Amino acid sequence: MSVLLGGADLIVGPVRLAGHALRLAEGRIAAIEPDDPQDPARVALPAGSVLAPGFIDIQVNGGGGFQFNETPTAEAARAIAAAHRRLGTVGILPTLITDTPETTARAVAAIEATRGDGILGLHLEGPHLSPRRPGVHRPDRIRPPDEADLAFLAGLPARLGRPVIVTLAPETMPEAALERLAGAGLILCAGHTEAPPDRLARIAGFTHLFNAMPPIAARAPGPAAAALLRDDAYAGLIADGIHVDPATIRLLLRCKPAERILLVSDAMAPAGTDLPEFRLQGRRILRQAGRLATEDGTLAGADLSLASAVRVMAGLGVPLPQAVAMASTNPASFLGLAHERGRLAPGLRADLTLLGPDLAVLATWRDGARAPA
Repeated sequence: MSVLLGGADLIVGPVRLAGHALRLAEGRIAAIEPDDPQDPARVALPAGSVLAPGFIDIQVNGGGGFQFNETPTAEAARAIAAAHRRLGTVGILPTLITDTPETTARAVAAIEATRGDGILGLHLEGPHLSPRRPGVHRPDRIRPPDEADLAFLAGLPARLGRPVIVTLAPETMPEAALERLAGAGLILCAGHTEAPPDRLARIAGFTHLFNAMPPIAARAPGPAAAALLRDDAYAGLIADGIHVDPATIRLLLRCKPAERILLVSDAMAPAGTDLPEFRLQGRRILRQAGRLATEDGTLAGADLSLASAVRVMAGLGVPLPQAVAMASTNPASFLGLAHERGRLAPGLRADLTLLGPDLAVLATWRDGARAPA
């Protein structure tokens, strides 16, 4: 039995398409066709709304009151995914920041125990980072990898059967180790790093670009310059108006192909709640005016959803289809999932996000099943 979603504009590639509807059948997109108000299978969507590919967030530390580092369990991962679905994000990679080997092992086991529920894979942000660029990561848990670490990481893609991102500082290990990890199928991202451009050849992406890395300097271009110059590499962007200045975002848009920009939330436990503060590895994190920070002012993730990031980008003049792609099509491509999700096209999974005229989230669909925001 099919359903026809009509009445909304559709984001189809670079086009905002009016007068058409999306037909769903058996959890997938069956067709894009002219809207027919007389079709008995038609479900009317609100006037002025926009139906987009379901948002995918590759960097989600927490949500719904759960912090993955504090509770690295399958139940917490599902709760985090559910909280972000209410915020418009249909698929996530639960993200573990630098922690002990024991906690990392528990996080991997938690993802291994999940199937579906919008959990598309795993993101390990650390512990193999630069001690000179820790950000909110605990310096006492940052360390270079040994053979056991490399073997553990290299086995994750086969073990989980889903995308695994590892954020690391390339300067913490020899080139042969980077080649080994990339060859095992891991998606390597540079983050919390001071690596020069010549150490970044094996890197597929850059985690929260411009943050936890040195600024571009005349004789030290660093990882930020490498990210801008490499058209093939992806760049994660926290578009909350706090982590990256709007002028710097405009520079990124001028320098980098739009299809290589990934909007990320870097969300923490308060996402989807009214929590005024939370705990992160023994530290108190305050939530104030859209900012998450330790008591000494160090940023600790972001108080952001992908839908909010899309609104920020649209407010900067980015065409809506392009902003939507940064939260859906681009991350799906980065994860190697473009054959299944990230676009409105026949045959793909019916993972959808419905936005109102003000770009507020109205509903989502996962495999054709609708949930209100």
